[in-house]
Order: sequence, then C-alpha cells, then structure tokens
Amino acid sequence: MWTGAISFGMVTVPVKLYSALNRKSVRFHQLSGKTGVRIAQKRVDPSTGEEVAYEDVVKGYEIAPERYVVIEPGELETLQPKKTRTIEIEDFVELFEIDPVFYDHPYYLAPGPGGAKPYRLLVEAMRATGKVAIARVVIRSKEQLVALRPMGDALGMATMIFADEILPPDRLEEIAEAADVKTTKRELDIAKQLVDSLAGKFQPDSYTDTYREEVLSLIERKAQGKEIAIQPEPEEVAAPAPDLMSALKASLDAVRAREDGAGAKKRKPAAKKAAAKKPAAKRTPAKKIAAKTPAKR
Repeated sequence: MWTGAISFGMVTVPVKLYSALNRKSVRFHQLSGKTGVRIAQKRVDPSTGEEVAYEDVVKGYEIAPERYVVIEPGELETLQPKKTRTIEIEDFVELFEIDPVFYDHPYYLAPGPGGAKPYRLLVEAMRATGKVAIARVVIRSKEQLVALRPMGDALGMATMIFADEILPPDRLEEIAEAADVKTTKRELDIAKQLVDSLAGKFQPDSYTDTYREEVLSLIERKAQGKEIAIQPEPEEVAAPAPDLMSALKASLDAVRAREDGAGAKKRKPAAKKAAAKKPAAKRTPAKKIAAKTPAKR
C-alpha cells in the first residue's frame, strides 16, 4: 500500500508497507423494510430539498451553531506536509517506555528491491539493543508519528496517536475518588494471590470474537430458511454486593478448585492404562494352551 525507505543517519533501507490487520467485523447494508432493496445515500440540501452534486460539496468548519468557515481545497493543499517516500527515524527509545494507549494501527515493513541486507541489519541491531524507533512518515497526505520494532524476522510499524490527542485519566472524577480509597494489607495479599493464580502466558489464538461467530451463525441459519426464536431477556435482579474480602476469598477458592479438578482429570487416564494391562497378561497363556490343544471334529 506504500513504498519508500527508512532513513536513519546516512543509512537508507528500501521498504514496502503492508497492513497487519484483517478486520473480521460483520458489515450490514441498510435495506428498505418494505421492498428489501438497498437504500441509496444521497447528499441533499435541506434548505431546497435538492440533491447536491459531489463537485459542489465544499468543506466547512463550524465555529458557532450553523456558522461555518468555508475552506477551499487549494487552501488545504498549501498546508499539507511535503509528500516524501521516507520514514525519518528521529529517536530510539525503550519499548517499555511507550504506553500501549499511543499505538493506533499496525503494519508490516518488508524489504524493497536491494534492501534485504540493510533491512536485516536494522532488525538485528534493534533486537540486540532492545530499542524501538520513533519516526515520522507521510501517508495519504497526512503526517504520521510511527514506532518501528522487530517482530520476529519482520520489522513492524505502528502508527501512533499524538500526546495532545490522549485524554488524561485524572479528568474523570470517579478515578480521582477511587485514588483516595485506602486498602488493607490483607486485602492486597489475597488480591495478589488471585492475580498469581490466574497468571499465564499470553496465547492470542485462545481468544476469539464470540459475538461475531454468533452473528455469522445467525445469518447462516436465516439464509437456510430456519425460524429464529427470540428469547426474552431475563430480568436482572440486583444481588446484594458481598464485602470485598469475602469476594476475594471466594474467587481464590474457585480458581483453586478449578485447578484441582483439572489436575484430577489429567491423572485419570494414567490409572485406566495401568488397569488395561492386567487382562492382556492373563490372555497370553490361554492362547498358548489353545494352540497346543487339537481342535475337536
């Protein structure tokens, strides 16, 4: 979707840009409920009721209710960043210093013609130093702040959100109030035990979009002509909130019971295999005797 080069110091690395995402969201079209025909979206001037041609549409920035500053296309073009084919690296930073909230859209950078060796060198150098490159690049007439980092043998690139676009969490009153709440050492110890008992390696394949799967299943069943019975939603009854310590202990006990149950299931097959060996030992002599005894006629 884009070709250019990475530039750091006097080194240039030809690269090609590929999206790292394949969105799986289910998309619907708007249809007329009476005819089943797809609805056409039109640009209409509400003051005249007439359709506005695309070439007559201009950009306007609202400065007050129903008051706009009209911006001409040529005026915006003079402000657009210079179109270059270079990813200009400005800094190398530690990966842990970048909060994930700044990441936007992931991409892969592949080596371009003649760029295999400098590409490999950059990947290995960044992996060895544990650094992430912060750079700027112009994509589709917009300047983007990006982060480059090794991802296995590939060089990944993620567009980033500028700092002034991130809303600070302390602007929310609820968070400020929660920060003033005091916890006890006993509560913290049990909470840490609960976290440790649920800890494990991150396996992305184990998480699936169950809602999307259910929507696709619904579509398939309806396409086959099956009737869909809409189940009434159960009334939610507000249960009394348990005290925090009781909830922590109950959660920890539930996790431990689940782990003990899983361990018992793993041990059962071994017991079955041991029991299965005994009958096999008894049948061996019987076969030998039968072979020596002449068959009756």
